[in-house]
Amino acid sequence: MEKTAILSATDLSKTFSNDTVQQHVLKNLNLQIYKGDFTVIMGNSGSGKSTLLYALSGMDRPSLGKITYYTGTDSGTTGETEISRFGNDRLALFRRDHVGFVFQQNYLNDSMSALDNIMVCGLLRNKNRKELAARAKELLKRVEIGESDWNKFPTQMSGGQQQRVAVVRGVINRPEVLYADEPTGALNSQNTENVLNILTELNNEGQSIVMVTHTIMAAERGNRIIYLSDGVISDEIYLGPYVGNYKDESNPRIKEAAERHGRLKAFLQNMGW
Repeated sequence: MEKTAILSATDLSKTFSNDTVQQHVLKNLNLQIYKGDFTVIMGNSGSGKSTLLYALSGMDRPSLGKITYYTGTDSGTTGETEISRFGNDRLALFRRDHVGFVFQQNYLNDSMSALDNIMVCGLLRNKNRKELAARAKELLKRVEIGESDWNKFPTQMSGGQQQRVAVVRGVINRPEVLYADEPTGALNSQNTENVLNILTELNNEGQSIVMVTHTIMAAERGNRIIYLSDGVISDEIYLGPYVGNYKDESNPRIKEAAERHGRLKAFLQNMGW
């Protein structure tokens, strides 16, 4: 089946400068992201992974090149939207209406409850408070945040709970693309598994995801792995949908999972990871 591009980056460059030095982080990079994919971006420290993620999402601007979305425009109709030419206000509106983000640090407001952290983001787009609250509560239940925790402040919750709330906040507005920058980087192994399960479930339901990670455990959840080196794409591999943990003896597809894991590991070793 032919894939549908949801966005493209064309001749993308990003340069950071100070008085004496220019650092070229992205270098004439070309990339398409496809609808429904779980795309993972990997690479060594300093390769430009997060810079690319921020540029694609409209959180930062490229120095050169363009970023085009194909699934919507400001008016909500289908068409091409070149966000790299937007001013700050229009770009902020685009992010609100089309993009979700999950960071390594959850950035929840400690003076607001878990539910209100989600609601305040959702109300930027949906003014129907009753409808929005119902969606927020349904999503919180799905990520196993029970009703007794909805009114807790983030400081009263575990790190894993906070990050699950952050995932709900990221998808409350039904984004066309959910971006995740090392979303499990600050979590222990069990909470990492929980958050990755949530992202996998969302992707299985059609959510397009682009995630930066430095771990093979997280990368395995993607169906497409892109390896970045010194600001350019070195190579990529398509793994197909995630089929479960290759170490889980109860997994009926354990052989397929092990083969998939082996392909990813060999690819990363070939990249020098």
